[in-house]
Amino acid sequence: MAAVNEAANAVTLHYIFDPLCGWCYAAAPLVEAARSVPGLKVAFHGGGMMTGANRRPITPQWRDYVMPHDRRIAELTGQPFGEGYFEGLLRDTGAVMDSEPPTTAILAAESLRAGGGLDIAHRLQRAHYVEGRRIADADVIAALAVELGFDAEAFAASFKQLSGEATAKHIAESRQLLQRAGGQGFPTFVLTQPDGSAGRVDIGPWLGRAEDWKAKLAEFVGPSQAAATAATDATPPMCGPDGCAI
Repeated sequence: MAAVNEAANAVTLHYIFDPLCGWCYAAAPLVEAARSVPGLKVAFHGGGMMTGANRRPITPQWRDYVMPHDRRIAELTGQPFGEGYFEGLLRDTGAVMDSEPPTTAILAAESLRAGGGLDIAHRLQRAHYVEGRRIADADVIAALAVELGFDAEAFAASFKQLSGEATAKHIAESRQLLQRAGGQGFPTFVLTQPDGSAGRVDIGPWLGRAEDWKAKLAEFVGPSQAAATAATDATPPMCGPDGCAI
């Protein structure tokens, strides 16, 4: 996993995120647009927002807290939120939000297919926010992997191998990257150039403007390879590193 101060062979957009972060779901169209920019590599870094002591059960208080944020995300970006989420998952007090299993799933998918990590990350987000499914459940994860064309046995083996220590190591490295980049939460985007120069990119102005964002990113991989514009003093919409706390 490349660090922001290391030279690389390509311009790389580092995406520090969490699969249960609402503002990361808001940024999903920007991530997809970035993946289609020629000459730009997109690297994901799962930050483990809701792991360990930060795992959170669904409660009525949590539903009341997140719904205004979710409606704001929908307003800003056009990202859909389904009845299965608002009236299903957010009323399912037996559900627990845990970032570790879906993060392991993302690592497993990437180990089996280049780009598979982001493919399943976005599918997990839709399963959560549109369909209201428990994306920390192994059965749900396995079904989504098969839906995306992964061999069930190969995915299960990779998931088992990358569970526990390997996922914890990935999360720790992602947290270190977030700290080095001066990020305050998820999502944080860092653009690195082949010469090792790097800068955080404020996505706030680009939410809901995927094509404009794509055009802007293309400038960073053009002949001039312009330096990334560091984030401004304005606080971009994001979740904190330890959760979207009430």
